[in-house]
Amino acid sequence: MKTLPDFPWDLLAPYKTQAQHHPDGIVDLSIGTPVDPTPQLVRRALADAADAPGYPATYGTPEVRDAAAGWLSRRLGVVADPAAVLPVIGTKELVAWLPTLLGAGPGDTVAIPGLAYPTYDVGARIAGATSQAVDGLLTLGPQTPKIVWINSPSNPTGQVLPAEHLRKVVDWARERGVILISDECYAELGWEAQPVSVLHPDVCGEDHTGLLAVHSLSKRSNLAGYRAGFVAGDPRLVKELLEVRKHAGMIVPAPIQAAMAAALGDDEHVEEQRARYARRRDALRTAFEACGFRVDHSEGGLYLWLTRDEPCWDTVKTLAELGILVAPGEFYGTRGAQHVRAAFTATDERVAAAAARLMA
Repeated sequence: MKTLPDFPWDLLAPYKTQAQHHPDGIVDLSIGTPVDPTPQLVRRALADAADAPGYPATYGTPEVRDAAAGWLSRRLGVVADPAAVLPVIGTKELVAWLPTLLGAGPGDTVAIPGLAYPTYDVGARIAGATSQAVDGLLTLGPQTPKIVWINSPSNPTGQVLPAEHLRKVVDWARERGVILISDECYAELGWEAQPVSVLHPDVCGEDHTGLLAVHSLSKRSNLAGYRAGFVAGDPRLVKELLEVRKHAGMIVPAPIQAAMAAALGDDEHVEEQRARYARRRDALRTAFEACGFRVDHSEGGLYLWLTRDEPCWDTVKTLAELGILVAPGEFYGTRGAQHVRAAFTATDERVAAAAARLMA
């Protein structure tokens, strides 16, 4: 295994301490962790399934796989076979272990976006493979990776990839026998563009060969504490993942599976949460722009990708002096050196406090 990098958020500790000294307290926009209540129907489903003395199925219950397939069809327009759905113990765990589970190792390359969630790189390192940050597949040159990651809406930039672009990536990967994994954890959070799944017929023609899509309930349903997600796509690849996970005991607890089925079957709570995030996003965007920031991309997801065309750590320091903590763009790749990422997952009260400080 290659040496893992230092955990990046540890570098923010002194700036967090500085922000905490603000007379009105810190506004922490550095991490996109949900703060709103878990929906009541999900909590009821969890409680009703709490008597679970036996081992759950790694493959998941038929109910949770049916609910996931129904959600994919209803919300994303994807025709998915419930047999090609696999529940997982949170999608960060899945992202970190997918290269290993799919057989990547020394000598293999895992291509990741040029600006990317750090766990893509960590997953390649755990497998003993090499990660390569690319701005476009043509920048890979003659090398053919084993796995290519895409992420739309992007963390950190919020960029949404259109169907036409995704179709070209799918064609490129299939011509070379490359596994294409699409991280779609923010798929229901499009603001200025509509996210499209790599499994959508406009992208892959209903043929999921070589494709996997990763989905999370953490953001859409405030289930980050439940560690609930799933992967869907190529039936052969899903079966391969299932077999390895059965041997490794990577099993979603039965009560969590019941909660997932309830959450995936309900759209009302998702719309309520979207409305909360829309209000917070608008308030913060207005305030940051009034303070001289430019917002780049940010068409989807839970973050604003901000710059004042200065080194990102200078921006972090300036905002910490206002009691506002953000993530430096360097955490996500060298191309982020003049950007910061601000989450709009704080409470209404904290978002209002940040806006007031920025516009003072």
